[in-house]
Amino acid sequence: MTTSRRHLLQGLASLASACALPLGLTRAYAADPPWPSKPLRFVVGYPAGSSPDMQARMIAQPLAQILGQPVVVDNRPGASGNIGADQVARATDDHTFGIIGNGPLTSSQALYSRLPYNPAKDFAPLALVGVSPLAWVVPAAAGTSADKALASLRKKGKAASYGSTGLGSGGHLGMELLKDALHFEALHVPFTGAPGVVTALIGGQLDCALLPISSVLPLVQSGKLTALAVTSAQRTNLMPDTPSMREIGAKDVNIEVWNALMAPAGMHAVAQGPLSDALVKVLGSTEIKEQLLRQAWTLDNPSPILLQQRIAADRKMYNELIARKKLQLE
Repeated sequence: MTTSRRHLLQGLASLASACALPLGLTRAYAADPPWPSKPLRFVVGYPAGSSPDMQARMIAQPLAQILGQPVVVDNRPGASGNIGADQVARATDDHTFGIIGNGPLTSSQALYSRLPYNPAKDFAPLALVGVSPLAWVVPAAAGTSADKALASLRKKGKAASYGSTGLGSGGHLGMELLKDALHFEALHVPFTGAPGVVTALIGGQLDCALLPISSVLPLVQSGKLTALAVTSAQRTNLMPDTPSMREIGAKDVNIEVWNALMAPAGMHAVAQGPLSDALVKVLGSTEIKEQLLRQAWTLDNPSPILLQQRIAADRKMYNELIARKKLQLE
């Protein structure tokens, strides 16, 4: 066997292993009639133009080409993604799946007293789609380093404030973790989306915020905002010149936001099998990874097994935080 052929086979084997099916599923999924037998519904619990929506549309067309049926994106925004997640959990037609952000799968059960679905029991993981840390940003005049910004925040004490895209959002929960790790106080000011937070930061009405890199990167590059750090333990190639949490002294903080493809727990193996095989091809393509990178997201390993481990670890972290801070939403 030639060296190039050996490398090709090794690469294909590695990709297949990375996207292995969850335990319990097999590849013996003959169906009568063959699956899919009608268009697939791709539920997105977020509005058009959001990152989950763009990622859904990015992979819908190549999935349709492989599976031989249209993949229709169905936006069901509301309740921080929980409405869309519930639609996926309730589906019984073997042709409905969805893209769900980390919140509905990790923190929602602890935050909401009445959640219509069970995140731990009602879903089967298919693949991770995109991952990104948040950026800790301050107004440009607030200082060029975490040390200077922290000194200012500590001096302000309870008069300091931070913005987020809503109660229970990644920026809200992440900042509460960061406050504990770096020993400063700041009042939480929730907004309905990133644009409002950015406007308040630039105008000096807020002291800081944790926001998606895709929302702030152009403003950091133009000098309107300063990025103090990213919320991952290591630096990210999305903002390679920005320090990690470990570098600024928050060694126990490692927060990433992510979107995942999930199926209803009751979806049969005859459907999950071909769908997972198609995802191996789509998410392993250079074209999709390049599109994600242009949107300030990365995807190193979409494996459903690793996704399940990530869900469990994040759920534990956020549940402990929510209990400690006594956070509760209706």
